[in-house]
Amino acid sequence: MNHTVFNPLTLPNGTILPNRLAKAAMEENMAATAHLPGEHICQLYHTWAAGGTGLLITGNVMVDHRAMTGPGGIVLEENTPIAPFKAWAKAGTQNGTKMWMQINHPGRQVYAAMGGQVLSPSDIALDMGKHSQLFATPSPMTEAEIRELIQRFVCTATRAVEAGFNGIQIHAAHGYLISQFLSPLTNKRTDQWGGSLDNRARLLYQIVDAIKQRLPKHIAVAVKLNSADFQRGGFDANDALVVVKALGHLNVDLVELSGGSYESPAMQGNTADGRTLEREAYFLKFAKEIAKQAPMPIMTTGGIMRLPVAQKVLDEGVDMVGIGRALAFSPDLPNRWKTSPDFSAFLPNIKWKDKTLVALASLAITKRQLQRMGKGKAPKSNSSPVISLIADRMRLKKLTKIYRTRYAHK
Repeated sequence: MNHTVFNPLTLPNGTILPNRLAKAAMEENMAATAHLPGEHICQLYHTWAAGGTGLLITGNVMVDHRAMTGPGGIVLEENTPIAPFKAWAKAGTQNGTKMWMQINHPGRQVYAAMGGQVLSPSDIALDMGKHSQLFATPSPMTEAEIRELIQRFVCTATRAVEAGFNGIQIHAAHGYLISQFLSPLTNKRTDQWGGSLDNRARLLYQIVDAIKQRLPKHIAVAVKLNSADFQRGGFDANDALVVVKALGHLNVDLVELSGGSYESPAMQGNTADGRTLEREAYFLKFAKEIAKQAPMPIMTTGGIMRLPVAQKVLDEGVDMVGIGRALAFSPDLPNRWKTSPDFSAFLPNIKWKDKTLVALASLAITKRQLQRMGKGKAPKSNSSPVISLIADRMRLKKLTKIYRTRYAHK
């Protein structure tokens, strides 16, 4: 049976998603005071829940305040007040919408200006060319730190359920900590956490298993995984298939396939190894091959702007369509497609030579739209990449100062 994007999807645990369209996680950096959800992020998710997307996956929520992807990030730990998270979940689960919390640890992808802990499986620093000094060299994790990390993921997951989220997504992609363990480029360990793929994936498997044991069956547990790192010698599509099959044995409800890292921003359409991605649905080629053998539903993301492309994803055998930046410019995209199937969402297309600056500017323009919607304003498609990048850098500098003062990092 051929499904349309508006057909429901039943997950292995019995959860029914109202349609096949998901808001994929984006870096929001919109936390209120003390890294809690506030009125702006609640307004943003209220807007998306009204726009017809069946599943909303939050931007990454940190499991440890000492290691953040950005100074405006949201953190959920053992002693974090739960009321702001209940308000956030309530805003995003209106109109039958499902809302999952993406939980994450950045590992070595922490800006040096932030201070705090910079951990990784090994002491391999980020290679960002002339921008490498933006990131500190990580410390290899001890056995005790790995055990603590697993418990932090479990704690954040259980508290998300307490707040009213319908599921959680473990972020094991985009070069963050779990992805660093998976990749032979960043994991040079010789103990049980390194070497063979089974060993490199051990951290992911143990986090999933520990979370599954603690959460009620009706709560969905998903994983975001790279289809490939798009770096020579890195985690590749064959590795991804092995991991996906293993996650099936752990009863994972859905795997989202993406790709890339800070070093190779494939999730924005650019790769470090020279491979050409699809103009839309960047990772469909990989996802459709993995979906043929996957024991759970597969979702893929990557620059999707048009309904025919979203439908093509389903026609190729992938179960769920992830949309990120297009929903920052057209938050009601699914509802628009129902009445105007030819409507195409806008995505910024910056033609600078420096790929790192292109990635940062694209992210800055996108975040600017999220901030506008958080204040109840409509997004703008004519935002200047230069002004957006400068404004974002200034905002992050201010937030970084607040973060460092609050936690007094040495």
